[in-house]
Amino acid sequence: MHLDVLDLRNFYYRSALGRAAQKVIRDELVRLWPDCKGQMVVGFGFSVPLLRPFLKDARRVVGLMPGPQGVMPWPPDGQNVSVLCEDTLWPIETGHVDRLVLMHGLETTEHPSALLDEAWRVLGPGGRAVFIVPNRAGLWSRSDATPFGYGRPYSLSQLDAQLRRHQFVTERTMSALYQPPSSRRLWRKSAGFFEKVGHNIPMVAAGGVLIVEVSKQMVAPTRPGLGEAVKKPLRALEGMAKPQPKPETARTSRSSET
Repeated sequence: MHLDVLDLRNFYYRSALGRAAQKVIRDELVRLWPDCKGQMVVGFGFSVPLLRPFLKDARRVVGLMPGPQGVMPWPPDGQNVSVLCEDTLWPIETGHVDRLVLMHGLETTEHPSALLDEAWRVLGPGGRAVFIVPNRAGLWSRSDATPFGYGRPYSLSQLDAQLRRHQFVTERTMSALYQPPSSRRLWRKSAGFFEKVGHNIPMVAAGGVLIVEVSKQMVAPTRPGLGEAVKKPLRALEGMAKPQPKPETARTSRSSET
C-alpha cells in the first residue's frame, strides 16, 4: 500500500534524516545520468526529490504520483510538473520517455507486474530506467522511522529476476544509505563517514536501498525480409508457357552455320 504524500513530504523536506537520504540517493542518480539535456525525464511514486537536477536541461520533466498516495505541487518554486495518476495507467504516450525513475512505487504498489508493464510501455527504445527499492538485508527496511520501512523489500537477485521477466536489461547495480536510519545528532554527524566507508562493504550486507539501472532493448523482427520475398516466385505468372524462338530465327541460325 502506498504511503501518504504528506508523510513523504515531511520526511524528505522537513527532517534531517530525510534530507540526508534525499541527497545521497540524488547524488548517485546524477552520477549515473550526468547529462540529460534535451531528454524527457519522468519519475513515478515519490521521486520528485531526485528530479531537481534535471529541471534545467531536460526537454521535459514529469513527476507521476499514484492515486492512493496523493499528489502535491512540485517544484514549489516553479511551474508545477507533478501529475496524479493510476499505478498502471500513466498519462504518457508510448515510447516517449528517455529516462525513468521509480522510488516508493514498486515496493508499495498492489500490482507490481502491471506497473512494470506500464514502465516498459512508456520507455523509448534504448531508454534507461532506475529502480530504487528497500534493501531486504539493510537496516532501513527494518525501521518504521523512514518510508523505506514500508512495502516489500527486495534482495538484488529478486529485483533483477523481476525486471528480467519484464524484458528489462540490467546495466548497473549499486546500493546507498549506509548510514543508520536514525535522527540522533551523533549519527547525523557521522553520516558522511558511513556513506564513504560503505561503498567498500559488500552490497547485500550494508546499503539501505538498492539502485538498479536497466535499459529497454528492442529485439529485431524475425519475419522474412525482402531477400526472402524475392526468392519466392510470383504466383501471378504460374501456368504461363516459357517463350520459344520463332521458326524464322531458327532457320537463319542453321543456314549461317553451313
